[in-house]
Amino acid sequence: MDTSPLRIGYCLSLSGALASNGKTARLAHQLWQEHVNTNGTLLGRPVELVCVDDQTNPKLVADIYQRLLDVEKVDVVVGGYGDNSVAPAMPLIVERKRFFLGLMALAVNAKFNYPQYFVMIPTGPHPHLALTEGFFQVAGQQNPKPDTVAILVADAPFSQSPALGAKENLARQGMRVVSEGKYPLSTTDFTPYMERLKTINPDVLFLCSYINDSIGLIKAMNAVGLSPKLVGGAMIGPQNGVVKAELGTLLNGLVNYEYWLPVPGLVNPQIQSLLAAYQSRAEKAGADPLGYYVAPLAYAQMQVLEQAIWAVGSTDDAALSDYTRKATFDTVVGTVTFGEGGGWAQPRVLTVQFQNIESNNISEFKKPNTQAVVYPPETASASVIYPYAKAKR
Repeated sequence: MDTSPLRIGYCLSLSGALASNGKTARLAHQLWQEHVNTNGTLLGRPVELVCVDDQTNPKLVADIYQRLLDVEKVDVVVGGYGDNSVAPAMPLIVERKRFFLGLMALAVNAKFNYPQYFVMIPTGPHPHLALTEGFFQVAGQQNPKPDTVAILVADAPFSQSPALGAKENLARQGMRVVSEGKYPLSTTDFTPYMERLKTINPDVLFLCSYINDSIGLIKAMNAVGLSPKLVGGAMIGPQNGVVKAELGTLLNGLVNYEYWLPVPGLVNPQIQSLLAAYQSRAEKAGADPLGYYVAPLAYAQMQVLEQAIWAVGSTDDAALSDYTRKATFDTVVGTVTFGEGGGWAQPRVLTVQFQNIESNNISEFKKPNTQAVVYPPETASASVIYPYAKAKR
């Protein structure tokens, strides 16, 4: 019987623009590893995680996976945090016919249509639409309904799919685009963009941004006095505890997507235990102090892999893929079933509005009323405060 370590190889963004989210995923993975190794083994083998920092640099990813497969000789590979960590690995993964379970890449498989690819992001079979459906549904329910939309996104691959989905969703609500712009990822001063948008005065401002960009955009918007009726949409950052503490009350009124929050219907004892362990170690690990956005899905990612390996009795890529395609998995985020393109069979994206924030203290964001779920209706915890200026007060 093989008792050597069962080695799982992958990359995460442990430095660079997405380091906070990458470190959050890393800590969640380590907690899973400790749980498995403390409570036994996986197929009689202790689990070893071979995690390499991709520095939030997609140019490094392909070589990392080649090294993991050819030099490190890992037993199985999984995908990293987002598009930048997953898409560049796909040509090699497809060529080697490997089983590949990503974390939060949005629409990577739309290009490859690879049958052995799966992903934990809860955007379902139509990710480009699911991410922003709630944002525009909420907008369309207001009276009077907003008419004009300005779109401002990072000039990066990750923003292409959300921007396309936003256009489809806003058109379904009878709204029209009056401005569409991109900013370089190197941008540090967003004031000129906001000053220009203030002259246009759109009813809705749709933003798609990275962590540091989100901070700069919101600060600049407030500095110039831009006040659309609804703002947010597809920003990476406001979900992160570091960004929450940085912006504090400036977040009031923002409407954005989330994947998990500690609200009724989503909380269970297993995830409460995970988050308690995670939060006790987050500061030392340099991770998001709350962990709500990434940690549950990262832990669930490894639970899916664990259950698939136990079910097939090996790390055979074809067998893992066949099983994962048909099975239902029990995880900290609930039951997970995969469907078209390797995404979740059904979307579970939340739309939230920041409300009633009184300070920059991270404890503000543990209160149930500061991150109100406003969509979908079956999970909603509060009504949207509209327009933005009213919620911002």
